[in-house]
Amino acid sequence: LDIIGGAAGCLATAVLFLFLAPAIYIASPGPVFFSQERVGRNGGRFRIYKFRSMYMDAEERKKELMEKNRVGGGLMFKMEADPRIIGCRVLPDGTVRKGIGNFIRDWSLDEFPQFFNVLKGDMSLVGPRPEIPYYVEQFREDIPLYMVKHQVRPGITGWAQVNDLRGDTSIEDRIAHDIYYIENWSLLFDLKILLITVFGGKFLNSEKLS
Repeated sequence: LDIIGGAAGCLATAVLFLFLAPAIYIASPGPVFFSQERVGRNGGRFRIYKFRSMYMDAEERKKELMEKNRVGGGLMFKMEADPRIIGCRVLPDGTVRKGIGNFIRDWSLDEFPQFFNVLKGDMSLVGPRPEIPYYVEQFREDIPLYMVKHQVRPGITGWAQVNDLRGDTSIEDRIAHDIYYIENWSLLFDLKILLITVFGGKFLNSEKLS
């Protein structure tokens, strides 16, 4: 399933590249792809690939914007109308104008290059999302069973993600869903998650864990 899906996804990524590459480069000259180190199965490290949706100096600008971070604790960063996203800006009247970066992120198009990670064997189509090494070091001691999620290959999509647990949502809830997925894994479960990912949660009446 991973080989077939990964190959099909790489073809889709190639088609998207024809349209996204010039749009990204014109709006923000620089690499079309973004790569970052993540922690995979059994703690192994690999580089994850995405279409770039932020300006080249996004990491430096984050320090200046930290006071606007809506996620407590400082481990993650989220803000409304993030000016680090390509094309995103606030007009004088307060209206937020979105750009190509927002379009890429809103439609999850930035994730498509990860099909290459699937073909390489770093990831699967379905599984817990891979974490940045810094977050792993922060969470491994504080969250029970956190490291269990690293006993399987990380995925492009997962049970937590189709239940809208991502980004600035509760890390504890995400881990609970990841553990539930691992303990109840089956091919049919994977297919269900893939269908929800494509068609939406209402398609299969997905519900969060209580």
